[in-house]
Amino acid sequence: MSPNLTVKLQPGTPAPAFTLPDAAGKPVSLADYRGKNVIVYFYPKAATPGCTTEACDFRDSLSSLQGSGYEVLGISPDGPEALAHFTGDFALTFPLLADEDHAVALAYGAWGEKLVNGEITEGLVRSTVVLDPEGKVKLAQYQLKAQGHVAALREELGV
Repeated sequence: MSPNLTVKLQPGTPAPAFTLPDAAGKPVSLADYRGKNVIVYFYPKAATPGCTTEACDFRDSLSSLQGSGYEVLGISPDGPEALAHFTGDFALTFPLLADEDHAVALAYGAWGEKLVNGEITEGLVRSTVVLDPEGKVKLAQYQLKAQGHVAALREELGV
């Protein structure tokens, strides 16, 4: 296992730019969201219980988030085909992006050591980064629990 050299993003710093394929394989760039507040959340694996809970919470909160000026992007190491199934199976209404080589997760501090079933492994760490319209980090949260995360985030954002 490589040493955990992941650097967590700090408020006020520019967010790393990225372009990743969505569930249909179409490229989506962070630059497409310039001028908007963006919630970028990282989740380990499509259609697993925690990730489904979190995605459905974002789906169910999307209209109030968007009404308050926030867009949502979900990122995981899954390929576009898995994302397409996840989107369709749970009627997800926001883009899911495929970060198959986890380069974006690494750049955002969302890849590193984590505890899974009592074992330390390396992988995607459930994380959320909120960006302002200029693309700067407003809020960065790591090592999150899926259950209740979206409600806590909404409260913190005043949405």
